[in-house]
Amino acid sequence: EGMFRARAASLGAQLVVLDVPLLFETGGQGRCDAVLVVTAAAHVQRARVLARPGMEEARFQALLSRQMPDSEKRRKAHFSVDTGHGLASARYEVQAILRALAGQLGARRATPPQDTPLQDMAPHAA
Repeated sequence: EGMFRARAASLGAQLVVLDVPLLFETGGQGRCDAVLVVTAAAHVQRARVLARPGMEEARFQALLSRQMPDSEKRRKAHFSVDTGHGLASARYEVQAILRALAGQLGARRATPPQDTPLQDMAPHAA
């Protein structure tokens, strides 16, 4: 994450987006100026997770037991995006939030130019 932030800063990025599993559970929100939580109704989340190859109910329940309840994450976050309305809707909401944050920073755009390889630098969960 540190290398990612340093690279983004060296490229002049006004805004850096991190995808951090268990952010609140690990206290990682202190490293962030703003937190966006993606959410979905419990039945939607369950169906999505159980549709993954090799996923079983017991493993799903184990994953849930490590997570803060969704309602608490939404309460703690600055922004929340409901992914239960489809990818296009979620993408639109995220872009609007990025534009608003970039506007607060005085930036003219919320995302890096297309020729900036920031998207390729994002840390991925294992």
